[in-house]
Amino acid sequence: MAGALQDGRLIALGKNPGRSRSHNRRVILDLVRSRGQLGRKELADLTQLTTQAVANIIEELLSENLLVDLGRRRSGRGQPPIQFAINPDGAITIGFEVAVSRLVTTVLDLGGNIREARSVEVSDPSPQVLIPRLAREVAAIRDRFRTTLTGVGVVMPGPFEIEGLSGVGPTTLPGWAGVDVAAQLGALINVPVVIENDANAAAVGETLFGAGQQLSSFCVIYFGAGLGLGIIQENLPLRGAFGNAGEIGHVVVVPGGRACACGQAGCLERYASLHALHERLGRITDFDDLDRMQASDDPDLAAWLDEAAVHLSPMIVMLENILDPETVILDGALPDAIIDALIERLSLGTSVANRRNRATPRVIRGRTGQMTAALGAAALPFSDALTPRLDTSRGPTAEPTPEPA
Repeated sequence: MAGALQDGRLIALGKNPGRSRSHNRRVILDLVRSRGQLGRKELADLTQLTTQAVANIIEELLSENLLVDLGRRRSGRGQPPIQFAINPDGAITIGFEVAVSRLVTTVLDLGGNIREARSVEVSDPSPQVLIPRLAREVAAIRDRFRTTLTGVGVVMPGPFEIEGLSGVGPTTLPGWAGVDVAAQLGALINVPVVIENDANAAAVGETLFGAGQQLSSFCVIYFGAGLGLGIIQENLPLRGAFGNAGEIGHVVVVPGGRACACGQAGCLERYASLHALHERLGRITDFDDLDRMQASDDPDLAAWLDEAAVHLSPMIVMLENILDPETVILDGALPDAIIDALIERLSLGTSVANRRNRATPRVIRGRTGQMTAALGAAALPFSDALTPRLDTSRGPTAEPTPEPA
């Protein structure tokens, strides 16, 4: 058994053998982060570790400034237990979203609190310019936050390293093919670097901070310059074998349709993406300009919304039938009012999502706005470093040998 259900949440169990200490740290940190505060005995009961094993790990985490001692909880008879909680100041992560024309930066603390978030325009998105710039950003943030930097997440548009797709076009980053971003940036900043596509990172962002907080399996259709899909399945992102799961922007929806830079014709993102909207408008617009256009019922914007809805609707039905998500979230670099207008125009046919007892509408708007991918980027290093993997929380043997109490 990989985990146990507690209050409707699947909890990873600990492993008692000493070789599993790293996993046990992850389990305890994950529990304390999700519950707010816990004592040694509670943690031992939840993880099925010995009380001594839990006490040893707690002492280690206290010494590393990752946990804080809250003192004894006053309740009932007898000696009340000492409570431990995550120390938000114990560590930070940094997230970068590298887009075609902008760089979004976020800083999260260990408690999942947003310490900084900003977006700036980028004139030269080449790796020769941006990788050193990211290193300088990391150095400046380290100067402002005198604490442990757990890692850096970098997200960018996919697909990654695909033969047969040109990888060149207005919705991709030119010059990044074959660039090992994690290795190059990691060598400059000397901390782990996690690379992810923007749609998957957006799904992680919605999981931690937005509309996916109470969901375990859902999809995020992400509007960057192009169009991508992030998939959360049982609380974890579905990445695929090479990190390209969810590349719906290059699914042909109009055979023989508009030429796409990927070499095909009629791809979905040629009709439903920010780039397709700019083509319809005949100019590049910023976020605030789009908001004003929606408020004034701009006819060109309305025409794009109508066309995008026509092609998105069957794609959403297909996702429902293939993945059976709790809901599909629309998210990304579009104002809330435009996403709401797009949802209103959708015409969804019958799928496995047609259920009377639905707790969530079939399609909803995300709650983290244009920062969602960068938030997900910052969360990725914490996820990789601190979160247990439920499918690997037991070793090859069915029941591990307990260590001495």
